[in-house]
Amino acid sequence: MKKGISPYEEEHIFDPDNEWVKLAHAISWGRLEAKYAEMFPDRKEYLALPFRTAFGALIIQKRRKLSDRAVIREIRESSSLQYFLGRERFSHEALIKPSALAGFRKCLTVDYLMEANECILLDVDRVINGQETKKENGNAVSADIASRDIENLGTEILDAACSPSNIKYHQDYLLLNEAREKLEVMIDYFCMGFHMSDKPRTYRKIARNEYLAYVKSRKCTKEKLRAAIRKQLGYIRRDLGYLENYMEEGYALPKDYIDCYLTIWKLYRQQKYMYDNRICNVENRIVSISQPYPPANVGEKEETPVEAGAGYCVSIDEKGRARLEKISVDPYNENGVFKDVMNRYKERTGHYPGQVLVDQIYRTRDNRRFCRENGIIMSGSKLGRPSKDKNSRKEEQQDYHGRMEGERFFATGKCCDGAGLIRMPMKETTLSSIALSILATNLFAVGLNCFFLLYFLEDISGGETESYIVIDERNDEIAGLFWGGTDEGIAFTGNFYYQCLKEIRRECSHDTSCIMEAFFFYWLVSVFYFIFPSQQSNPGLNA
Repeated sequence: MKKGISPYEEEHIFDPDNEWVKLAHAISWGRLEAKYAEMFPDRKEYLALPFRTAFGALIIQKRRKLSDRAVIREIRESSSLQYFLGRERFSHEALIKPSALAGFRKCLTVDYLMEANECILLDVDRVINGQETKKENGNAVSADIASRDIENLGTEILDAACSPSNIKYHQDYLLLNEAREKLEVMIDYFCMGFHMSDKPRTYRKIARNEYLAYVKSRKCTKEKLRAAIRKQLGYIRRDLGYLENYMEEGYALPKDYIDCYLTIWKLYRQQKYMYDNRICNVENRIVSISQPYPPANVGEKEETPVEAGAGYCVSIDEKGRARLEKISVDPYNENGVFKDVMNRYKERTGHYPGQVLVDQIYRTRDNRRFCRENGIIMSGSKLGRPSKDKNSRKEEQQDYHGRMEGERFFATGKCCDGAGLIRMPMKETTLSSIALSILATNLFAVGLNCFFLLYFLEDISGGETESYIVIDERNDEIAGLFWGGTDEGIAFTGNFYYQCLKEIRRECSHDTSCIMEAFFFYWLVSVFYFIFPSQQSNPGLNA
């Protein structure tokens, strides 16, 4: 039996409408690999793993929410996934090993994944610009419009979320019992590894029975909890003393136990401090011995008041493209990244956004002052007494609905792209896993190679500008509504259409929720002009 198939059979197996086949042609794999190679200036002479195979496998893993072994089995059974990874022929052989996939994941940093996300967004712009049709003998834009200063345009949505790690819900007595059991394993290692005759007393059976007695008790009162914590702290302190004596005599712990030993020491100090001072929280509190880095973050949702995981901040522009602005396992104030996000938006576009939709935590006096100085409209109510104006309340309600795009992005990433539960045990891989989930969500949210373009030519003051709507044919959704040229202008002449289109254009520059209304109006206008061609005075529709 042949391992591969012929090109003729391959042509019939790979569906050109498959999303993985389209993404395979849309992503610039060479540019992503070149940026990845820059991370390793000192190249060693050994056979490296193909970049497209490894990076594509991680994208598939995030999209399908599979483990390392499961995603390899999935790739072996799917021809479209193998085509996405760059295979010329279908084969049932494994393209990559699980250990190699785990090693490649450790090499990916958050900075690289953010750069890869920007490269993908540039590919989107390249596809859009490649589909633009320009008039051959067009007139130049008038000098007064060209010399006009660029005003703030567009809408920026800024929001933060937390991706919980795959750890057990933290309880003090559970953590102390786990720490005690790990210390007993270390003591057994010293006694058995170095052939010690006198094994110290650890009272492990008594400690285990006391722990089970509290867990199985029907009424767990505060007095019983403090008694259980006090007993476990005593056992841990005795075991730590034994290990200290062994290390003073010249014995050493193996590398696998050193991090766990230091974490237990820190856990013991925190629990002892909270027990002595009768408090329930402490700074940088450890909630897991195996993953001591994710602290317990207080969430805003009622169903999940406390989440243990890394927090990250994401910005979404008026075209629906998301960018990771900040990510950290340590708690941080979200409003501190507001100015940096606005400045990065200006570096990309040349101007600040016309409106920014944020939560209450971003609406500080300092950020409000920054928006006033730069002509940015910040969503939300003003400081002071609530206004009685109905129009202001209506605008606040519209801003609230506009921020739902950010919530939709987080929901998509957590439900469809693996950001809802991070299973990586290391700190670096946890951060890169979240960044990869955002990249995958952004990758499937924007259509890279399936755009239907409505293009309009406008005649304004003797010059020409361009406006077009980009529609994703794959999901029958609008990928974006883009305006070119100046703020004033229409797609068609005529009094009624002039006023309506001008109003839609003004509203869409500040509110992304008007995109659907604008599309339907453009669609009706285009149908009207195709049915009644004699009614149009400026034929400029090219679809």
